[in-house]
Amino acid sequence: MTLAGSALAACSANAAPKAQATAKSAAHDSTSLRPAGDPLTLLKEGNKRFVSGTMQHPNQDAARIKAVAAGQDPAAVVFCCVDSRISPVIVFDRGLGDLFEIRVAAQDYDSLIEGSVEYGPFAENTPLIVVMGHQHCGAVTATVNALEDNKMPTANIDKIIAATKPAYEAAKAASPKADRTALIDATVRQQTKLTVAALNADPILKPKVANKSLTIAGAYFSLDTGEVSWT
Repeated sequence: MTLAGSALAACSANAAPKAQATAKSAAHDSTSLRPAGDPLTLLKEGNKRFVSGTMQHPNQDAARIKAVAAGQDPAAVVFCCVDSRISPVIVFDRGLGDLFEIRVAAQDYDSLIEGSVEYGPFAENTPLIVVMGHQHCGAVTATVNALEDNKMPTANIDKIIAATKPAYEAAKAASPKADRTALIDATVRQQTKLTVAALNADPILKPKVANKSLTIAGAYFSLDTGEVSWT
């Protein structure tokens, strides 16, 4: 081996551990884990694949498990109902570490949920919050039936009704002659609208919305078709 070759080999040997260390550091850097592309576009495209039956199931392999073990950088927060027929990761064809999921009956936003919703944008700089209502929502149906029939349920269901009553009143005022099915659906949409408004007014989130580092979007999931429409 020539002197120049020996020197090059020595440099390479010294550089190898540093390169490995850099690569290892990058693998654990949460900023490298966010799916590439505009977050809202990613969700829209993923839902199209879900509806058409052409899902890609990204970030759902053993390599992804290891990649997100030490950190995360989700593309979006999805705030939706606890309904078993909805799973944001499936509906949007995403994978591990791609979405923060916050689920509570009728996606009601109160002081107990507030910190969870704020966490993604505040701690991880998550750029998108999606508030997603859905067709045939059981919690909203319970609210509409109770208020229409003046029969309040027992246990803690009354707390859900109290929380979703403003949405019912807004839907009722907008369409006082709507039948029960239409009123339920309108209440779901009003609940989403009110929740989006509350999030936009949240003192932690409001500055991020103002400087356009955070988008808050309303959505509606159809159980009949699997399609997500946007408001």
